[in-house]
Amino acid sequence: MPNTSARPKHSRRTRRRRREDPARNELVSSSLESAQQCLFNQDYGPAFAHYLLVLHLAPVFKDVAKDSFRFTLFKWAEELDSVGRIQDLFDCYEQALELFPADEVILNSMGEHLFRMGFRDEAAGHFHKALKLRPDFPEARENFYRVANWLVERWHFLMLNDHGRNQKYQQAIQKAVQSGCNTVLDIGTGTGILGMCAKKAGAAEVYACELSKTMYELACEVLTANGMDGCIKILHIKSLEMEVPKDIPQRVSLVVTETVDAGLFGEGIIESLIHAWHHLLLPPQTSENEFREQSATGRVIPAGATVFAMAVESAEIRRHHRLCVSEVGGLSMAAAGELRSPVSCSMEPDDSMEPYTTERLSRLPGGYKSLTEPFTALNIDFNNVTELEGLSSREVQRVYLPVIQEGEVDALAVWFQLHLDEESSLSTGPQEDTCWEQAIYPVHGTKGFVLKPPDQLIVEISCRDAYLRLCSVAVQRDGREIQLDKSPEPRVSGNPMSVPNPEAELCSALACLQTGQNQTKDFCMLECSEMALLNNQDYHQRFSAAFGKLISQLKLSCPNQEQGPGVQSNLADDADSTNSSDLMYVLDVSEGFSLLSLIAASHGHVKAYSSVEKHKQQDVLRRLANSSNIAQENLEFWLNNMEDEQGMLQRPSREKLWTAIILDCVETCGLIRQKLMEKASLARCLLEDGGQIFPQRIVVYGMLVESDMLLLESAVQGHEPTLGFNIAPFINQFTVPVHVFLDFSTLECRHLSESVELFVLDLMNVNANYTNREVKVQATSAGRLTAVPFWYQIYLDHEISVSTLSQNSHWKQAAAVLQQPLEVQAGDWVCLAVKLHKSTISISAHVAGIAESNE
Repeated sequence: MPNTSARPKHSRRTRRRRREDPARNELVSSSLESAQQCLFNQDYGPAFAHYLLVLHLAPVFKDVAKDSFRFTLFKWAEELDSVGRIQDLFDCYEQALELFPADEVILNSMGEHLFRMGFRDEAAGHFHKALKLRPDFPEARENFYRVANWLVERWHFLMLNDHGRNQKYQQAIQKAVQSGCNTVLDIGTGTGILGMCAKKAGAAEVYACELSKTMYELACEVLTANGMDGCIKILHIKSLEMEVPKDIPQRVSLVVTETVDAGLFGEGIIESLIHAWHHLLLPPQTSENEFREQSATGRVIPAGATVFAMAVESAEIRRHHRLCVSEVGGLSMAAAGELRSPVSCSMEPDDSMEPYTTERLSRLPGGYKSLTEPFTALNIDFNNVTELEGLSSREVQRVYLPVIQEGEVDALAVWFQLHLDEESSLSTGPQEDTCWEQAIYPVHGTKGFVLKPPDQLIVEISCRDAYLRLCSVAVQRDGREIQLDKSPEPRVSGNPMSVPNPEAELCSALACLQTGQNQTKDFCMLECSEMALLNNQDYHQRFSAAFGKLISQLKLSCPNQEQGPGVQSNLADDADSTNSSDLMYVLDVSEGFSLLSLIAASHGHVKAYSSVEKHKQQDVLRRLANSSNIAQENLEFWLNNMEDEQGMLQRPSREKLWTAIILDCVETCGLIRQKLMEKASLARCLLEDGGQIFPQRIVVYGMLVESDMLLLESAVQGHEPTLGFNIAPFINQFTVPVHVFLDFSTLECRHLSESVELFVLDLMNVNANYTNREVKVQATSAGRLTAVPFWYQIYLDHEISVSTLSQNSHWKQAAAVLQQPLEVQAGDWVCLAVKLHKSTISISAHVAGIAESNE
């Protein structure tokens, strides 16, 4: 910024003052008046256009008109968003940022739109800029933390903290460069660490590519900080799009990469290496050219991999992938049909499904049982392009695995050994102290079928689409084969619903539902978290009990309900001839698949509205309703009627509309749902006298712990550079203060206190809520306080509650990680400052002084 207080330089001629332009002034004045009038009339599009004209012609008005301009922009953007004019929306934000490039509120708002549209890289950039302009801007900070979890996953920190892994890669690269590989390409460079290792080892030319915009920009910062920005050419491009000489001047003699996931091939390493061998790498060393210099031939680090697998039994895996219970909340599930998760592996490629998920077996709640010995599933040579190209056309391999102990096979667990070169390798096995998880291939069709020695489990292995596919297909017992799992049919896409009127907008604001997921033809697909929810019997039973109490209380308080005006024209008669005026009305705005509306309807005299919108899932609820003798007209899916205002949310015309409104309060990851309190405020306005929000209250509990694992997952630790490179300050910008998807029962930690109540959120009584609270916790053990894991006791009414910490909970836990560990002694009082801002919990801590301890 220019120094406005500096004295002007002397010049021969003084600058002439700009002459006033009456016509220009008149245009500015009339446009400003028009903008204000349009704003008053809520005509936001013309108002925005007039403000743009005024501020371009007369920048002097920027300070005066900024707040009105912002308000107009945001309202106009909402209108554009609602009618799908996305390009116009972003054009308006670009125009606004031309006028106010350093406006953190506009930057943050544009970031929110970008994030909702799926542009996470771009959203992160806008949130980051907003925070640089105003570090104490809470909305931008929370948005940045949310997007940081998407863009820089926690394994980046674990990987950089894995000194053994880093040193092995560095040694392999150093050996290759010193043997003559002097031109290097780092594919998927991330922080740039492998490319810098190559340069430090003496490579003459080093190139790197990175697809993620966030990681590309981070790598550029890292290279600059380490004085290598002029030595390493980094490209923001997918390696498959690179060409010689357009992107790099000549073919390279070494490719280094770690574009592998827990299933080895999930990040596209096969396709990347085939392209590299054909377009970017020098020819591989063969028997015909074995005497040529290394600089004239090409090679890859890692050189190859060996994949291992074994069959396991795990109740934790099972409950996330198939239905394990016969009854949920008093409803028999016999009529539900087949329900399963979208993680399913078949021999034929199916884009609608994921062949595997991931788990860290060593931290799996309840542990696991090995039903077979580990076996070698695959060997692959990354330096053999013919082998890479032939991988997808390999014939299906059938393996017979002796069963070593009795159990129900729930999954095949897969890991690999990555061969960096002839001498050095890395293992991702379940017993290794590594940053890697294992790939889990769930088995769906074995409910109740127990394997036992001397059975043999028959597994088929293929790589049809360059994904490793393992399927447990049969068991050989007493000389015959028993088939286990059938290959699912491809799923049919559903259509997203629109929100065309104010009533719909209100319910949509309560629900914030996701739409339009693919589904299968012959079974119903539920997300893994939805399947775990369905298997949570305790939660559904307690909801049924709490709802039954509410009905009893209302019947006692209103024994003779009067029929409201106009009811008979809106509602069909009940199947048991109950007058519609006697019905109680329940609105369930839970996210995703929920049985709560059906459980409410099963109590009788209840008309339930469900927010389930996937047609396959609606069919499941209808079948369950029919089998439970619930009248068809007493279960409705309110999202189906969005476009029919006459049919939308039929209900009695009372001032208070609903007997009960069910809110989805806690995300599966362990956080309070965004805008929960705003949704609760809307819900309270829609309740009839005596009506209730489920749940009524949420109590947050926590505990002081010492956990090195949480530190390793949160930031690059220590003051020493990583392999001699300054990386930590840059990657640690993406540190988030709250870790999610934790399982406290298996978290590696030492408890330093008993559990304590941290916070209370009352959804029925707005006056009982607060935004911050100081809690004193006495340390029961000495140690380094590094984090405060927290969970929730969810009160469905005053007496009935469920804990998100229970063993059968479908919710995970979260933890607030302190910026600096705190040394505590047994008996110390630790003061926790707990804050809630827009459903986001933050916790800071300090050891209380003598005066504080006595308070």
